[in-house]
Amino acid sequence: MSKQSTAIPKAQSQFGAVWRQFRVHRGAVFGLVVLGILAGFVIFGPLFWPEVKLKVAEALKVKNQGPSMRFPLGTDQLGRDMMVRMMAAGKVSLAVGFVAMIIAIFVGTSIGVLAGYFKRLDGPLMRLTDLFLSLPLIPLLLVMVMLFRDKVASIMGPELGAFLLIVFAIGITSWMQAARIVRGEVLALKEREYVLAARSIGAPARRVILRHILPNVVSPVMVAATLGVAEAIITESVLSFLGLGFPPDFPTWGRLLFDGLQYLQLYPERVIWPGLAISLTVLSVNYIGDGLRDALDPRTRGR
Repeated sequence: MSKQSTAIPKAQSQFGAVWRQFRVHRGAVFGLVVLGILAGFVIFGPLFWPEVKLKVAEALKVKNQGPSMRFPLGTDQLGRDMMVRMMAAGKVSLAVGFVAMIIAIFVGTSIGVLAGYFKRLDGPLMRLTDLFLSLPLIPLLLVMVMLFRDKVASIMGPELGAFLLIVFAIGITSWMQAARIVRGEVLALKEREYVLAARSIGAPARRVILRHILPNVVSPVMVAATLGVAEAIITESVLSFLGLGFPPDFPTWGRLLFDGLQYLQLYPERVIWPGLAISLTVLSVNYIGDGLRDALDPRTRGR
């Protein structure tokens, strides 16, 4: 009687399980593809479509042109290639979204962990969170930009100063949702057996937080991060649309919307292209967040 060898199934890694569940979500895959195309367009596009410096006389001849072989997205009122400006504006808009998200997630995670783990800090930190939630976001950002724009620009220059000010202003006013999510997770995690065991053997609070708490709140933080990118891009677009964002020669998608508004009836494509880019970015990031939420939840991973 021959012995039949049974193959032991190879254990799948956690990343593999998350990726398999993520691929099931069609909207998330669509969002990932669209975001990748937009990122490739703004990052690698200038390598294939570099900016051509035109003289003043030639620029005046080609101003306000529609889409053509030479200018696929047309030109603006100064004869500048809209394709080049869309790529340059996309770099700034995406950079603002991701950097502001990093600031918001860092602040929100820190406050959420401290409020959830230390009972004496829970009340003051949550009341601070409620205070920020009660503030009107757009008027507060407008006041911050108007008060500090010239001071920061005089120290760091108009472009870098505007970037740092807007990114910091958006990040420091967008951490509240992440703080609430992380606090709820920490309140549940600190009563788990492994956390109680670590505390019973005398492990300091810093070690318990870094080794046992933070690794287990990565999932909700990643979901909040994806939603934070979309919110930051929309907020920056609103500021630029109101004329209080970056300088006119430092384009963003919101700034292009603001510049094309007065030519809306004559040249609607100047509003359509940046508006479409903002809409696709926000939509794709939201879909990715939905896919990550389902993929990182162990209760739905096996469905």
